[in-house]
Amino acid sequence: MELINKEFTTKYIKSLIEEDKEIADFREVCDKRKLPIIHEEVANFIKVILQLHKPLKILELGTAVGFSSFFMAKTINDDRLVIKTVERRNSFIEEASDNLNSYKYKGKIEILPGDALQVLKNLDEKFDLIFIDAAKSKYLDFLPYCFNLLKKDGIIISDNVLYKGMIANEDFVERRQKTIVRKMRKYLKIISNHKSMESSVLPLGDGVAITIKKGENYE
Repeated sequence: MELINKEFTTKYIKSLIEEDKEIADFREVCDKRKLPIIHEEVANFIKVILQLHKPLKILELGTAVGFSSFFMAKTINDDRLVIKTVERRNSFIEEASDNLNSYKYKGKIEILPGDALQVLKNLDEKFDLIFIDAAKSKYLDFLPYCFNLLKKDGIIISDNVLYKGMIANEDFVERRQKTIVRKMRKYLKIISNHKSMESSVLPLGDGVAITIKKGENYE
């Protein structure tokens, strides 16, 4: 996005990416409807992380229409893969279910309906990777639960963390978005300086952060 990178830079990066046809077709449908899915350059970054880390158990916060879950399953391409993805909106749950049933991929994708924070509180299992792409005002609330649900050396990928440039530049902050900005800045500060995490924030898409769990204690 031009508020984070120069438009010509983003355009050039996207020109280097050749997506799988099914993924590209799914993206085209979503783009035409202006649905919230991961940017091409962010997806390409995540693809590299998935191929390096080879996670077989993934938790996703924010299913939307199922694009990210399908993308991750298609990239990992392993029958042992399990993705649990959380979505609170019934319309998205129904559409995501239909979409995921219509595409072929290896592994299992399970949609968990409900508010992400409540679902996190009720989960009692460990994940190799957690992808956060839900309400930006809630990332800070999600973090302790995600940390505890993550295996040692597991990864958290957080999308949209620079939020239209507002997080990095006070001049862009809209009055009604001040709470989101304040909470996201605190979230990024914590993951960047926490003694049990190693993080990097990248200006891709709307901003993406990658965090590795290095210690066992959140506090």
